[in-house]
Amino acid sequence: MVKNNCRRHGWWNIKFRGCGYRLTSGREAILDILSKSEGHLSAEDIYMKLHPKYPNIGLTTIYRTLDVLANLGLIFKFDFGDKRARYELAEGPKGAQHHHHLICTSCKRVIDYTDFIDEEVKLLNETEKGLCQKYEFKITNHLIQFYGLCKICAKR
Repeated sequence: MVKNNCRRHGWWNIKFRGCGYRLTSGREAILDILSKSEGHLSAEDIYMKLHPKYPNIGLTTIYRTLDVLANLGLIFKFDFGDKRARYELAEGPKGAQHHHHLICTSCKRVIDYTDFIDEEVKLLNETEKGLCQKYEFKITNHLIQFYGLCKICAKR
């Protein structure tokens, strides 16, 4: 199964080799799990999905691999306020799927959204442009998380 995904996700190989890393079966298995995930997985979540097929890969190896993947820019590492690092793929086989997060501080639900409102897009574009000019810095990406209460928790 992982071998077929290697062909489908050739960009993983390119990114690894370009940075001097080998794409091992364990690393590829972790990327494959993240690529199929709908949510934001913790290292423990990944371990539970990986362990039946790869019992020799331990949690320490998964943490080290996740650090490498985050440093390479292949995955994003998040802290949604639950004291557990969560991960998601930075880019899928179809390219980047940029989104922002809404995080409920009560039930810890995380909502990914891509249907940005016009004012949000305008504000972010102006903010990025201003920051680039002020600090002579080229912004290539951003992560935005909004914290509050989901509609269920707000009714309580």
